[in-house]
Amino acid sequence: MASLKIADIRDMSAEERNQKLKELRDELMHEKGVSASGGAPSSPGAIRALKLNISRILTVQKEEEEI
Repeated sequence: MASLKIADIRDMSAEERNQKLKELRDELMHEKGVSASGGAPSSPGAIRALKLNISRILTVQKEEEEI
């Protein structure tokens, strides 16, 4: 899971950001399901990285609304 940079997120259109946000949330739900069922996550930092990327996208969206 590569970390998204704020500059890359700002370069995306609103539609692209919404699509990426949906993909990240789906992936986070999958990782949490694996973890909850007792399985080992594919990458130990995956859940944290997903949450961080989701929060970055939401932050940029909130900034766009304020303008």
